Amino acid sequence: MNTYLVVNLVLLGLCAFYCMYLFNSLVARRNEIKNAFAQVEVQLKRRYDLIPNLVAIAKGYLAHEQETLEAVIAARNAAVAGLEAAKAQPGSAKNIEQLGLVDSKFCNAVERLTLTMEAYPELKSSQNMQQLSEELSSTENRVSFARQAYNDAVLNYNTLKQSFPALLLAPSFGHGSDAAPLKFADTLAIKVAPKISF
Repeated sequence: MNTYLVVNLVLLGLCAFYCMYLFNSLVARRNEIKNAFAQVEVQLKRRYDLIPNLVAIAKGYLAHEQETLEAVIAARNAAVAGLEAAKAQPGSAKNIEQLGLVDSKFCNAVERLTLTMEAYPELKSSQNMQQLSEELSSTENRVSFARQAYNDAVLNYNTLKQSFPALLLAPSFGHGSDAAPLKFADTLAIKVAPKISF
């Protein structure tokens, strides 16, 4: 009889340790998503902060292109607002999807500005414009890496949460069965590589 009791206690202890391990793993993975999104946020803010400088440099050369410049600033402001909304809940599929949409519109507006500036050789050869171009290009690479890290963190979290037996226990630990948003990317940027050359 004592052996039966000891075996049951050992099994119960193992189950308790597994539950603690699972709970801590789920919390760690969710925190990795938040951290990865924070890195995306830093890079997107850097990108969005470079745009007013770009517009300021271009204003003198593109006085008759006011509509294009205003469109870029409006798209930047919408993207910043989308970033703030996504920052509030980086695990929300709706917020991440919305951020992807406004960021895509922002990239389109910058692309239109870039194409407009191509017609101005003196603007392209400006020292400030060349330096800003290099910073923008570097930032685009950082955004891509940060997005990939975010997607990897979400994948790890979703895989853990949807694996058996975690699938049975995760909802009781506050990690619902709904998957965190996996795709966070500019869908237009996937189809067409960004061209930032001045």
